[in-house]
Amino acid sequence: MVDNYGDIGVSWRLARQLAVEHGLKVRLWVDDLASLQPILPEISPALETQQTFDGIEVRRWPTPFLLVEPAEVVIEAFGCALPPRYIDAMAELPRQPVWINLEYLSAEQWVGECHGLSSPHPRLPLLKYFFFPGFTPETGGLLAESGLAQRRRTFQEGMGHKHAFWQSIGLPAPEADECRISLFGYENPALPGLLAAWRDASSPITCLVPEGRLVPGTAEFLGLNGLDCGRDYERGSLTVRVLPFMNQVRYDDFLWACDLNFVRGEDSFVRAQWAARPLVWHIYPQQEDAHWVKLEAFLDRYCAALPLEVASGVRAFWGAWNKGSGAGEAWQGFWQHRAALEQHAQHWADGLLSQSGLAANLVQFCNKRL
Repeated sequence: MVDNYGDIGVSWRLARQLAVEHGLKVRLWVDDLASLQPILPEISPALETQQTFDGIEVRRWPTPFLLVEPAEVVIEAFGCALPPRYIDAMAELPRQPVWINLEYLSAEQWVGECHGLSSPHPRLPLLKYFFFPGFTPETGGLLAESGLAQRRRTFQEGMGHKHAFWQSIGLPAPEADECRISLFGYENPALPGLLAAWRDASSPITCLVPEGRLVPGTAEFLGLNGLDCGRDYERGSLTVRVLPFMNQVRYDDFLWACDLNFVRGEDSFVRAQWAARPLVWHIYPQQEDAHWVKLEAFLDRYCAALPLEVASGVRAFWGAWNKGSGAGEAWQGFWQHRAALEQHAQHWADGLLSQSGLAANLVQFCNKRL
């Protein structure tokens, strides 16, 4: 597990959906069980033996790897590289397993062209299939559990659910002109300028920061050595509060309740799209700036249906946030289009949810090859 709960978050969501919705027997191998504990508090990271939750057998990935009988379908998530012992055992089975390389999410054009292609093992009678999550029917789709849209609509359309959520974290209902923003991302030198713009705004802004990498920079902006969870820090029109780590269900409620969501990586990025709220994505930086191609590919799709002025505001602000410079200056040009952004976020989520999801596509793909 490489990246701050993103890899394990996606893996656990997929495992749960395969087990709960598709009735499959699922075993999840994890090299760092401690990374799963914030998402699944019931797990014991120190245990070497299997643990079962929601019908999923969770196992520690040991080194050297155990001698076990491989599954009929083997999903290699995010290029984790299967242990050679396990691959050899796959080759010895009388029927070849369906070996899936579950790739990272991308909106690039080539993803649809490469989705589902196979690659032979260099020395064993095995095929590995490349399965690409994506935003079009030509790809593997996105993770979305059954009933997600209805649960979100029920939460957002009635005030009771939102008020209950705010009360659960010790906040009153928002004021009429107040904007509530979730701020989740990697360290970012653009943060002070953005917080300054919110401090000097003409209407109140409440910035809710989940525990993580942006807390130290936020504390530095406020002139403090650290921030306490659950305490409000006020500067001008800006109120800042740090929130403790949330499990996946509660984080969804958080995204649904906020007016704007800053997210990062892959898992929170997808969940923010399902929230049908305006969002800002901090993409994971890659060597040689390879992430900019992925960011632009998504913006090309996301902004295609937006009026030119609104799309320009989105591109300028997302670009400033990801470059780490000028986010404060670009804020007004982005958020002045709030109404259009809210309407677009709803249409975008509805369009994606009308497509078949990743788990269902994966099951169908594998069944055809078993």
